[in-house]
Amino acid sequence: MVDQDTSTDSFTEFVREAEPRLRHALCAAFGGEVGRESAAEALAYGWEHWDRIRTMGNPAGYLWRVGRNHARRLRLPRPTYPEQQPDAIPWFEPGLPRAMAALSERQRVAVILVHGLEWTYGEVAALLGVSKGTVQTQEQRGMAKLRKQIGAGNDR
Repeated sequence: MVDQDTSTDSFTEFVREAEPRLRHALCAAFGGEVGRESAAEALAYGWEHWDRIRTMGNPAGYLWRVGRNHARRLRLPRPTYPEQQPDAIPWFEPGLPRAMAALSERQRVAVILVHGLEWTYGEVAALLGVSKGTVQTQEQRGMAKLRKQIGAGNDR
């Protein structure tokens, strides 16, 4: 049996390191409100099962799947992103929120984490428990779909 103080300390350190990444990934996949709720649910599950989860090769990846399953159980429509206000000077392409919502979950997560949060393919792959090649493929497909939907050129 693991000492309770040691377990608490290791979970606290894990949360400090993994929570922002887990929350960002879930918000990218499911929108802000559902993503934050799902991250909290995943971390609560992680705390309850920390003695088992802490020994896993990728505990953050496991909790990503817990959070993703929680969000999917909510059976919500595709995430919504804030629309540009008509009277404001746009700081992003006005059609981007609608185009982002039309991406598949995997494409949306890859695009937001790689381009929006400047994660490397390796960082995304480690959290999601997939290969870097899978992340790169999803990012490229997502970007191609976004360019097509908003009518942008193919230059990066």
